[in-house]
Amino acid sequence: MIVGVTDHYRPPFDIEAKALGEAVEFVDFNSRDENDFDPDALRRLDALLVFHARITAKTLARLENCKIIVRYGVGVDNMDLAALKESGIPLCNTPDYGIEEIAATAAAHLLNLWRRISAYDRACRNYDQGWAQNIQRPITRISEATLGIVGVGRMGATLIQYMKPFGCRIIGYDKYQPPGHEREVGYERVDSLEELLGQADAISLHSVLTEETRGMVDAPFLGAMKPGAVLVNTARGGLFKDLDVLEAALKSGQLGGLGTDVLPTEPPSDHALIRAWRDSEPWLRDRMVITPHTAYYSESALYDMRFKAAESIRLYLQQGTLRNQIV
Repeated sequence: MIVGVTDHYRPPFDIEAKALGEAVEFVDFNSRDENDFDPDALRRLDALLVFHARITAKTLARLENCKIIVRYGVGVDNMDLAALKESGIPLCNTPDYGIEEIAATAAAHLLNLWRRISAYDRACRNYDQGWAQNIQRPITRISEATLGIVGVGRMGATLIQYMKPFGCRIIGYDKYQPPGHEREVGYERVDSLEELLGQADAISLHSVLTEETRGMVDAPFLGAMKPGAVLVNTARGGLFKDLDVLEAALKSGQLGGLGTDVLPTEPPSDHALIRAWRDSEPWLRDRMVITPHTAYYSESALYDMRFKAAESIRLYLQQGTLRNQIV
């Protein structure tokens, strides 16, 4: 079996080899740019594991022997789905890893913004008197707040379970979930995104990135939120229209705070909002908290992602089973 790995992970591919369970030769392309891929090496592959690299018809045309492509991770926005459908090579993703890690990071962002942990940490370094009398305002009692979940799949449902003990009301919007899903998971279903935005004191995004959801957090989205509500994004940076709309909403106070693991461009571009965050400008200080696209990570989650992705290849080549097929 000859398996290619596009980028990010480097030899030895011991986790992948363990999952494949037989003699395997790995081809390490070591590039995010498909133009760097050796055409002759592509022609030899039985399967391809993809991380960040963009895969288009150019690569697919050279995969003469390839029987399956598997994406490390959930998102497939770096894959040309139309060209894949045309090629006939099945594409699978790896959605069932890092679920608890991502949900825990979303919960941490929510609690940090609601309880102003980062703000207190920074401010009290300079307190020389008063100490406990120095209070950050406003702070909402969590049990009196409404949390809105946009996208109630694996991640959103797990976050709901994590947040229930805090006593907040939890509402969710996801038109792709079947009737009764809200009873199974334990949240109040709302019928429209607008209804959720108007009720929630905090919103956590867990939507996949598609043409439908790309740029969904735009000026009308932010304007429809309750004034001063906070927003958390541990899903995809592409859900943000751009940094301009976030800057305007944060400056006006319409957006009370932002906790995000993802950005439209990573590493972030040289934008006024990013400069204000880096410089801790008073108007933004501790109201925007960024983690560097690491919500998915733990050593166990990383192992699961690599093992499960390679295991999907074995299941198909040996048993004909397509697990988590996208195309």
